[in-house]
Amino acid sequence: MAEASKGSVITCDACPVLCRIRPEKTGACGRYGNVNGSLTRTDPVIVTQQVSDENGQVVPFLPEQEDWDGSLNFQFPSFITGIGATTTYPDYKPAPFIVSSEHHDVDMVTVVSEGVFSYCGVKVKIDTDRYIGPESAPVRVKGEQIGHVTTAEYGSQMLALGGVHHLTGGSKKEGNTTCQAMLSLCNKDAVEMTIDGGATLTVQAGKPPVIDTNQEERMRVGCGSAAIGMFALQWHGHADEVIVVDDHITGVLSEHQSGKFLDMPPAGIRVRGRRSTPGRYFQVAEPGAGWGGTDITEPLSIIESIDPEVAWPGLRLLMVSTTGEDQAYFILDDDLTPVPADLPADLTVSVDRIAENCEPALSTVLFMGGAGGSLRAGVTVNPVLLTRSVRDLRTRVTCGGAPVYVWPGGGITVMVDVLRMPDNSFGYVPTPALVAPIEFSMSRDEYLALGGYEDHIRPLENVMREGGLYGVQSMPWEGNNPWPLAERMALEDT
Repeated sequence: MAEASKGSVITCDACPVLCRIRPEKTGACGRYGNVNGSLTRTDPVIVTQQVSDENGQVVPFLPEQEDWDGSLNFQFPSFITGIGATTTYPDYKPAPFIVSSEHHDVDMVTVVSEGVFSYCGVKVKIDTDRYIGPESAPVRVKGEQIGHVTTAEYGSQMLALGGVHHLTGGSKKEGNTTCQAMLSLCNKDAVEMTIDGGATLTVQAGKPPVIDTNQEERMRVGCGSAAIGMFALQWHGHADEVIVVDDHITGVLSEHQSGKFLDMPPAGIRVRGRRSTPGRYFQVAEPGAGWGGTDITEPLSIIESIDPEVAWPGLRLLMVSTTGEDQAYFILDDDLTPVPADLPADLTVSVDRIAENCEPALSTVLFMGGAGGSLRAGVTVNPVLLTRSVRDLRTRVTCGGAPVYVWPGGGITVMVDVLRMPDNSFGYVPTPALVAPIEFSMSRDEYLALGGYEDHIRPLENVMREGGLYGVQSMPWEGNNPWPLAERMALEDT
């Protein structure tokens, strides 16, 4: 990093912006400052540590335990993360930290950096069957498009946000807005966004989504057909027909294979829409915020006809949504007209059970980025060898110590759940691009075989003791994450 005499302006070379920083000031990103004439990272390096009990056994840190005070314990198993490690972009020099440690008597090396990700995005999973907007519709923050609605998945709506075209391919305002929205989402903050032709959303990792000012509570138990398969036996004998209303697949019990299995007679009630396989109907209504993600508020409106040759007076009809939030019970009168009635106790139990089987509605934020050749050059003089080692599972990739999914195919494209990372793991540079921690862990022999920078390997304990101007801060290892070195050990053992 750049240095100058005390009192001089220095140039930050952490990213291509090349900020000129006056004494005791920080650059545009706020992550680097001119401290006594030296370019200095303004945050501590984060080390995650496993807690040991009174018997010396490693135990996960539990939420109900007292807050960690950030002090280092050199007796605890430790893993250095890329958080606060500084960047070296472009990587014409070795990564900021190349550390050695021992795990189960095997010498390990972890190469640590904060990657500048110009090619990155955020995938957002929103647990709801509510209509949020048409597929491929633009998603906007403060009027700027930052992504689009993508294909819905089972019980969830999906957004694809960010990417290089929004970061750098549009206007400066679009790029900055996209970067700031992704930074907030990845750091677990709430972001309000609008969808063209759809809803206004407030999304925050690990929190229920807010759709048009309404906070969602439940993720549907399944489509209408799946719900019938799950609860048919509980409805048998208490209702003569059950219609489970759903935007994707509306189920009709007596026609469904589950009803046939229970020897239920046909009820003669035909619903609107396109009939698929028996008891399964598509397109019974338009998408919306009503029953089962449709636009209906009056369930009887989806009934197309009641066959007088098949139906009978006194027929008991239950209509329910896939979350159990909406339900109605009817009995056919002498004219075969559905008449509202009180829901019997036995059916109340089953409707409540639908709700019980619905998981809480949450928003999930997944950061996705590509570790480019420049970043890999900070690990080895021959970057393609690192790519092959990652692909062959000889090198493990983590982000802030959290496990990542490495996409198949070329390059090192990773995806990570931000909730499994420490708070405020992400930064940015005003190119604009996100800055995210990334770690590569492997055996020492593997690292040397990759053409790694052997002269730059330092023992982890020395790094922790030296600290630097802003020191090293300890955080408890999150017990739902695998220990970053453990998986590599399993491979070594085989």
